[in-house]
Amino acid sequence: MGLPSSLFWVHALSRVGLCLLPLVTQAEPDFGRDILPLLSDRCFLCHGPDASSRKAGLRLDLEAEAKSRTPSERAIVAGDREASALWSRITSQDDSERMPPPDSGKPPLTSRELALIGQWIDTGAPWGRHWSFEAPTRPAVPNTAAHPIDAFIRAKAASDASTPPWNPKADARTRLRRAAFVLTGMPPEPEWIDALDSEDTQENWARVVERLLDSPGYGERMAMWWLDAARYADTDGYQQDATRSQWPWRDWVMDSFNANQPFDRFTVEQIAGDLIEDRDDQSQLATAFHRNHLANGEGGRDPEESRVDYVIDRVNTTGAVWLGLTLGCAQCHDHKFDPISQRDYYAFSGFFN
Repeated sequence: MGLPSSLFWVHALSRVGLCLLPLVTQAEPDFGRDILPLLSDRCFLCHGPDASSRKAGLRLDLEAEAKSRTPSERAIVAGDREASALWSRITSQDDSERMPPPDSGKPPLTSRELALIGQWIDTGAPWGRHWSFEAPTRPAVPNTAAHPIDAFIRAKAASDASTPPWNPKADARTRLRRAAFVLTGMPPEPEWIDALDSEDTQENWARVVERLLDSPGYGERMAMWWLDAARYADTDGYQQDATRSQWPWRDWVMDSFNANQPFDRFTVEQIAGDLIEDRDDQSQLATAFHRNHLANGEGGRDPEESRVDYVIDRVNTTGAVWLGLTLGCAQCHDHKFDPISQRDYYAFSGFFN
């Protein structure tokens, strides 16, 4: 959404290159990427948000709790791993002292994971939040190649001796087929291939990419992933799995991509297109996002039970698609890992109720 066609590489980076960005070597471990997953997997079961299973009264999911106990008991002493109880416990050779305990069912920390935690503590143990609450930042492009995607890949390759040898640049026909399949899901028109074969220039290439972005197939291809995330279906999903007419909303999604609709507007119209001041037929059609849930037409089913099921489905899907959270876990209890309480869950569900 909001993709300038001249910045085709940015789209490709969002699909392929972004997964490489964390792999570019950095001076310090990143809390959200390197440390929080380790604490969550190895420590939070006994030292996390669930009071019923918490041991020794210690919480490692909150910075203040992890750093503010008495000096002799402080789990993490910023800048000094040797003074940190966390470090002494995870590196202990004594089975009765080592964390996670051998009988916990959790795998021991590897040497690489221990090194990350130690380096993180020594560099001040900077805290962070769940990744979906952190604003994305644009990294500087490594100055190793003319093309930004190549720059990140080459930087990673240079830091990893196991990376295979660098492949030669693909010919124009191969590059065009790749671009066409990524952007439209279909092979390119034969005349486009002929045009590039005859003159493989940056200007010619840009014109071909513009054609791909302007084609109806672009919206159809991009909509495919959104339809999956929004649980789109042409049938109800229960009993006889009867057909239903959700295709107008599907077409709205495709048209939104083809019109280069900004993502914020794309969001607002689907969640509350019937409530906005400048609403129209299309913005109200967008709210059919909420009707993508399974529909149970079983005879004798309590209508109120179905209605509550549908509300829960909307809440959980909105939390997963827009917040990047497993919000549904808090339906039954305070979330074990994400900062969402059961009270938060039902406050959020009140909007859809």
